Amino acid sequence: MKNNAFLRLLSAMLAVVISAQAPVVLAEIVDSDAMSAQSQAEKDRAKVQSFVDRANVKERLVAMGVSGVVARDRVASLTEQEVHTLAQRIDSMPAGGSLSTTDIIIILLIAILVAIAI
Repeated sequence: MKNNAFLRLLSAMLAVVISAQAPVVLAEIVDSDAMSAQSQAEKDRAKVQSFVDRANVKERLVAMGVSGVVARDRVASLTEQEVHTLAQRIDSMPAGGSLSTTDIIIILLIAILVAIAI
């Protein structure tokens, strides 16, 4: 009889311990637009961070007195709108730099002088 009561008490204690440790799970319907907006913000932040991590950008930042660690912290503290704006500006930048009309004229003059010299 004592053994049976002990087993019941042990079972009850085990049930209480198991129920207390069960994780609480909440299920919600997630809007796909919200998920894509969040992923877009993450992509924009990654784009800005990779831009800051480039060697030539790091050199320019150090020349202006900003270390790489400070730049990373500043990118991390930007709002989503600021990150999105910077990512758009990075996308709109020309890959090799832009040539002005003066640069094109100088290149053409040099090409003409080289052609005449040959």
